[in-house]
Amino acid sequence: MASSPRILIVDDDSVITHLITLMLQKKGYNIIGKFSTGEEALLKSAELNPDLVIMDIRLTGHLDGIATARYIFKIFQFPVIFIAGKEDENLLDNALYSEPYGILFKPFMDLELKSNVDLAIYNHSIRKKSLGSYLLGEPNKVVEVNEVIIVMDPKGRIIFFNHYAAWFIDLPGPEILMSYWRDVLMLIDDLTGEELKDPINDVAKHGAVVIHDTNTAIVTKSGKRRKISILVQPLLDERGKLLVLTMKIREKKL
Repeated sequence: MASSPRILIVDDDSVITHLITLMLQKKGYNIIGKFSTGEEALLKSAELNPDLVIMDIRLTGHLDGIATARYIFKIFQFPVIFIAGKEDENLLDNALYSEPYGILFKPFMDLELKSNVDLAIYNHSIRKKSLGSYLLGEPNKVVEVNEVIIVMDPKGRIIFFNHYAAWFIDLPGPEILMSYWRDVLMLIDDLTGEELKDPINDVAKHGAVVIHDTNTAIVTKSGKRRKISILVQPLLDERGKLLVLTMKIREKKL
C-alpha cells in the first residue's frame, strides 16, 4: 500500500494553516510540518523531505513566499503550490520564476485543494527525471553529512545550515537565519591570528571559487577555535544567474 503524501504547510495565518490541515488530513494526507516563516521552512525542509510544500505567497519576515519557494525548489527540488488572495495578482508574474506547481486562490474548497495537491505531486514525479542532479546534493545527505554546509543568499546572509554546522560552529538555532555569516563566525590566519579577507565579494560578484586550505582557522561566537579547510563557491540557476553561495568547512586534525 502506498504511503500517504507528506505535506509541509507554510503560512503565517494560523487560521488558514488549521483549515488546510483539516482538509488534507480528512483526505488522508500526512502533515509533516507547519511553519509561519520562510526562514524556518527553508531550514527544515531538507530534514522533513516533503512530497509537496503548500506556501502562502505573501509571508512576513525576511523571506517572502516567492523567495522561499524558489530556494526550496531550486536547491532541494521540492514542489510548491502557492496560496494567494485576489490582492496578490500583482505578484504572479514574479512568482513564476520560482516555478510553482500551482496557485490556489482563496477561498477554496477541499476538493479544489485535493485536486491541486494530487496534480502537483503527480506532475513532479514525472518532471523530476528531467531536473538533473541536486545543486547541493540529496537533501537527506546534506542534512546528515559530517561536514559543515552553510548556504547564503547573494548578500552573504545565512539561509540554511546542516546539523553538523549547528554543532561545529555552535549555531544557536533558527534565530541566526538571515544574519551575515561574519556575525556568526570569524575566519582567521591560524599562525598570526589576523582575520582573513571576506571571500563573499569575490564569489558573489566575480563567480570565483575561494579555497583556504593552509593555516586557516575559524573562531566561533562562543570562542572556540578550530583549524579548518574551507571552500566557498557560487551556485547558479538554469539561466546562469547567481542563486546562492555555499560554504563548506572541514576540520583539519592536528
